[in-house]
Amino acid sequence: MCDVRTNLLDLDRGAMEQFFASLGERRFRAEQLLKWIYRQGVTEFGSMTDLSKILRGRLAEIAVVDAPEVARMERSIDGTRKWLFRLHDGNCVETVFIPEEQRGTLCVSSQVGCALNCTFCATARQGFSRNLGVAEIIGQVWQVERMLAADAGPDRRTLTNVVLMGMGEPLLNYDNVVSAMRLLLDDIGFGLSRRRVTLSTAGVVPAIDRLAQDCPVSLAVSLHAPDDDLRNQLVPLNRKYPIAALLAACRRYVQGESRRRVTFEYTLMDGVNDSVGHARRLRRLLADMPAKVNLIPFNPVIGVPYRRSPPAAIDRFRDELLAGGVMTITRRTRGEDISAACGQLAGRVVDRTRRSARLSAAHA
Repeated sequence: MCDVRTNLLDLDRGAMEQFFASLGERRFRAEQLLKWIYRQGVTEFGSMTDLSKILRGRLAEIAVVDAPEVARMERSIDGTRKWLFRLHDGNCVETVFIPEEQRGTLCVSSQVGCALNCTFCATARQGFSRNLGVAEIIGQVWQVERMLAADAGPDRRTLTNVVLMGMGEPLLNYDNVVSAMRLLLDDIGFGLSRRRVTLSTAGVVPAIDRLAQDCPVSLAVSLHAPDDDLRNQLVPLNRKYPIAALLAACRRYVQGESRRRVTFEYTLMDGVNDSVGHARRLRRLLADMPAKVNLIPFNPVIGVPYRRSPPAAIDRFRDELLAGGVMTITRRTRGEDISAACGQLAGRVVDRTRRSARLSAAHA
């Protein structure tokens, strides 16, 4: 039987205020509930002692705090952790925590599968089922933060950064993603600064412009090629929003923000996009852009024909960009032994697109 109660994890501060107003309650109740849920991790209304007994009873009847269920957790030899979260409809999504000395970064999913068809990505091969709700997005963060806080071991870490770089294209789930990010930024939610919340997109241009107005967090763009011909092959969305339109949107996004840069993600694949000529074209492309480039060595995906560029090729590519004054780093591969590295997240997807079946048939 379907639970018709309101899941309070679906509500950012504005929506929570409207919820209480609909009950005839004062709007400050929203702040009280957010503190209980996000500061204290309390889910039982009976334990929320600054609410009246009558209100607690009413909330128990009409509301719930319900996060996705942890189906499995894996730990890499490098300390990276990956969780498989089971959703109510039987789908599963993956979430990755990357511990470092000075920070702990959580990579969060925004869709079940992905509607795009980037040719080098494991998620794309799973096809697409649906968008995640706010509770399913923010619930990943809420669950992981509680698990990290309960870890008393010597490798205990704190969550300091959240990146929407997991399964799915965040800007194709715009409203739910923005509500979730508002909870990440809210002082009585997770209290993260805008520079510690990053949204990664393949380049949904109109939504980038909306995001600049609605919730201007750090922006990362999955570029992967310095020209339209190659990017059309790797990132088919480029046929709708080519590189010139995408870069124009990126310039608008950081306009008036002298300290803000757009991060461009560039996955290096042997013999595909990793030559010095590619690097020079990319350098020219970003010459007038406040940009940082993250070079990502390709991570193997079953059924995908690409190979990782050799270390020497990666270094040459990086050095060419640095010589042109483009801030560039090579991202260290993390969690590869548990398929938690960039591009490897797959989850379990009830594929409405039948893409996974078509790919299986093609390789049979």
